[in-house]
Amino acid sequence: MIRLTNLQIPLEFITEQQGAERNFPRELLIVFAAKKLKVKPTQIKNIALLKQGIDARRFKGAPLSFVFTVEAELADVSIEKAVLRRLACDKDVAAASPPTDGASFAAPQVIAHGMRGFCRPVVVGFGPSGMFAALTLARAGLNPVVIERGDDVDLRTQKVQNFWHGGTLDENSNVQFGEGGAGTFSDGKLTARGGGKLAQDIIHAFVKFGAPPEIAVNAKPHIGTDKLKTVVKNIRREIISLGGQVRFRTFASDFVVDNGKANAVIIDGDEQLEATAIFLAVGHSARDTYECLAHKNIAMEAKAFAVGFRIEHPQELIDRARYGKDFGNKLLPPADYMLTYKDSSGRGVYTFCMCPGGQTVAAASEKAGVVTNGMSNFARDSKIANAAVLTQVSPADFGGDDALAGVRFQRGIERRAFCLAGGDYAAPVSSVGDLLNETSGTRDFLVTPTYAPTVRPVDFRQCLPDFVLRPIRHALVFWNRQLAGFAAPDAPLIAPEMRSSSPVRLLRDKENFCSINTAGLYPIGEGAGYSGGIVSSAADGIRAAMRYIESINGNF
Repeated sequence: MIRLTNLQIPLEFITEQQGAERNFPRELLIVFAAKKLKVKPTQIKNIALLKQGIDARRFKGAPLSFVFTVEAELADVSIEKAVLRRLACDKDVAAASPPTDGASFAAPQVIAHGMRGFCRPVVVGFGPSGMFAALTLARAGLNPVVIERGDDVDLRTQKVQNFWHGGTLDENSNVQFGEGGAGTFSDGKLTARGGGKLAQDIIHAFVKFGAPPEIAVNAKPHIGTDKLKTVVKNIRREIISLGGQVRFRTFASDFVVDNGKANAVIIDGDEQLEATAIFLAVGHSARDTYECLAHKNIAMEAKAFAVGFRIEHPQELIDRARYGKDFGNKLLPPADYMLTYKDSSGRGVYTFCMCPGGQTVAAASEKAGVVTNGMSNFARDSKIANAAVLTQVSPADFGGDDALAGVRFQRGIERRAFCLAGGDYAAPVSSVGDLLNETSGTRDFLVTPTYAPTVRPVDFRQCLPDFVLRPIRHALVFWNRQLAGFAAPDAPLIAPEMRSSSPVRLLRDKENFCSINTAGLYPIGEGAGYSGGIVSSAADGIRAAMRYIESINGNF
């Protein structure tokens, strides 16, 4: 078998019928693969589609193309060897790797529960890292106990919708907390830097648990909030079926640490749950947990994160800018973008969590604070594009003299935004024109802001520091040259956005994933400061669970 990457098929070669739902016919792939390999189409015995995406860069006038990774089986092994020798210098052609069983996190069985000195491991938090850590532990026969401060995903969704429509904020069950974690109310992107086999296995696991099958081959897979709700319920059911336990509305209010070893979790200030190991998967917004851990002298430090706002455009504007003359072609999905900029001081600005056909959502997790996030469903059909526009900030910017300095910095901005916008969870809104001209008061926007409950005009200079806004102004002007209309004067900006990553890092050993000063404590995922996004967080949870399993395998 031969693997071909970057196999490009220009859009003009694909008819609407051929590309229906972007499931491309085998014959089309064979024709272009044969051309790339310099063989006859009849010499390709079989072809398998591994990845597909879109290249809309039009480099040096190149046409918009679909891009594929495929594996081709030629009619004879001798032909394959000859092709590989002839194209040895072509980085897009290589021998295919041997097939795997897709079980890179199928943990070895550990027959330990019920034996002297063993307590079930406890997983604190049921977002991606906690969910996949618990799944790995359950597959090993360790019967983990998961405690989640929020509700199951169905009740959580009801409470979130109620809050968005003017109801009460539940500080334990909201966009940040509850079954599925913050990723449930997002675009559901499943991309991860580095990828690799574990990332692919995680994506295949999502398919097994109810995600659309096409995410397994899409170059930029996403599930969407509507589909993720089913997936997380099915993962929970699998953990329970394997002997695990999942407890909702259960808050880890304290931890028992004796002689440098974490031995138990205190639940709701009352029940003590003993544990051989505690996996901390609390998410990037668990400020009360960070404070508790700081009081316990658990090793942690302030870390860099990013601050900014959401920007919204008509999806059609983004599609036109990205697809050019091919705009409107039914084979093309809602377009996305990823933009970066570095100002003269070296401070970076970038877009994050771009949601085609999505909406901006109220993502508060504390009373008297406003924070935003972006979300979309699988179909991405809202006709509104939104993304975070963020500036990097470091401990030097917010006086990082202790581990919780970033938390205080975030909280100060969120509370200021709450007060400036009226004190009822309305979000501050401005426009690109107001931001660039250092004015305020725009009320007539390019699109109606999607944030609910509502928005109110605010001068962002009263809400966000100048070291955040100044480089963003430069970035908007620069990006408008790359993406026509991006800096349209009446494009709405909704603030603040600060939950792209944790402001705290819980320090751990690189090899065994355990806290550097507290045995038995495994900080994992975004909340620990070691991952960003659904797949990388899931992978972090799996790796930590596997290290723990390896550590106890010889002890029972």
